Amino acid sequence: MVREEDLKEAYLFAAMSPNQLRRVAARAARIHVDAGGLLFSVGEPADRFFLVVKGQVKLYRQSGIGKEKVIEIVGPGSTFAESFVFLTPPRYGMSCAALLPTELIAIDAPDFTAMLRGSVDTCMTLLGGLSQRLRGLIAEIDRLSLQTATCRIAGFLLERAPAGSDEYLLDVQKNVVAAHLSVEPATLSRILRRLSDRGVVSVHGSLIQVLDRPALRREAEASGALLVANDPPVAPPCA
Repeated sequence: MVREEDLKEAYLFAAMSPNQLRRVAARAARIHVDAGGLLFSVGEPADRFFLVVKGQVKLYRQSGIGKEKVIEIVGPGSTFAESFVFLTPPRYGMSCAALLPTELIAIDAPDFTAMLRGSVDTCMTLLGGLSQRLRGLIAEIDRLSLQTATCRIAGFLLERAPAGSDEYLLDVQKNVVAAHLSVEPATLSRILRRLSDRGVVSVHGSLIQVLDRPALRREAEASGALLVANDPPVAPPCA
């Protein structure tokens, strides 16, 4: 059973009226996916989109030779796969698998799109969320095309670091991080070792300590690893 309170914290549903929330909740379903379990595959009909309640999923595509590119890692409080329900016909453009035991709320896409036809405010909220995601994907293209592996890894570590602490647990497996940043696992390990040897970070398993935040930021910003889509042009890549 899905309650209206389960939906309120997500950006997409925050501006909805009580009646709209009641309607979405009545047609939604709570599902569980074990770690490693597949939620959907590219090309399947997109009849639902999802809100992560607990756990973590990856959105990815796979090449013909089995090489995986992780497009996005999604955690609690975030929705995903909304854009696919508006395609003609609605089909998932990537695959999704759970990285951890994950609890999700599956939203009935046909009923949700029917509801949008009667609510301009909800349409605008949805467009805002999709625009933010598009902006993030454009920044991802910039990172992959304009920045070195060292810059991308430094930017990832810095983005994950809490504002009030220099120590945190990396909640994503390193092979998934490598696939997300488009580097080989051996390259990720080598760069982490190099940053550690230089006293920038300390890595013990999944425990990350940022020893020199300004130096880590310089590594990330050397080619704009922290820039967003409409920021100024990037500087030359770092080494």
